[in-house]
Amino acid sequence: MLRPVNDASFGTRGMRKAKRLADKNSPSSEREGAGTVGKALGVLDIVARLGHPARASEIRALSDLPKATVYRFLQTLTEQNLLNYDPDLRVYSLGVRLVRLAQVAWRNFQIAPVAQPHLSALASKIGLAVYLSKLDGGQCVSLERGTPGGRVGVLQDVDRIYPAYCTAVGKAMLACLTEDALDAALTQQSFHSLTEATITDAETMRTELEKTRARGYAIEDGEHVRGIIAIGVPVRTPGGRLIGGLGVHAPDRQTDLQQLQRHVPKLQECAVAIASDAADWSFPEADRHIEYRGEKT
Repeated sequence: MLRPVNDASFGTRGMRKAKRLADKNSPSSEREGAGTVGKALGVLDIVARLGHPARASEIRALSDLPKATVYRFLQTLTEQNLLNYDPDLRVYSLGVRLVRLAQVAWRNFQIAPVAQPHLSALASKIGLAVYLSKLDGGQCVSLERGTPGGRVGVLQDVDRIYPAYCTAVGKAMLACLTEDALDAALTQQSFHSLTEATITDAETMRTELEKTRARGYAIEDGEHVRGIIAIGVPVRTPGGRLIGGLGVHAPDRQTDLQQLQRHVPKLQECAVAIASDAADWSFPEADRHIEYRGEKT
């Protein structure tokens, strides 16, 4: 026998359930979730600031959170390997996952802030814009530039992506790669003919890179943009790891390659200075996926 439904009671229960679902999906709930993450990171920061393995009581004393909340976060952070717990000493310390994250962050460290003063100083000396780039996926990414007061020369946007195979700074960096790494990088080049001077095949590029290694810097003679010439040098750490490249561009109506090549020693000195400053900030190197010619292991 079917029993009658109490519509009023059902409606009340349904409204309460709907309200709970709405509250769960509301922006305030999202803010609460973000706040929870922030509080957990705050506990992690306390352990980091202490600088030594610490008991839960010591961590709790430095936190404004309730005792139960601190213990819950400590347990979660330990489960995620962000903290390490020694059951014998009953102390917490930073976990191995944080070390791995730090290594990745430092490997991806942008040298632009370190390089900028050197780029500006060199640009003022030679009267031409100086560019810092990095090699990424076989392509060049412009990271920073130093510009002379008169804004003379070729100005290129920072964060612009451009080919490696037809630019001086790109060839300077490609020349630093080992054979296996170079093979991979060359497969990522389009080798489109941008001007009549563009190198359009891998074998000719290999020959060009051998010349680049022999002279210690790269040359661009209208290969990327007709009428534009350039020189480029790699930026390498004292251990030989490639961290970027420097380039100087100019219109051929303003100067010629012979004149431009007179700036090579200054450009190389700038590269050494940048690498030296960057080394002061470098995290001890972890395993890397790319090896470079002449790198000390």
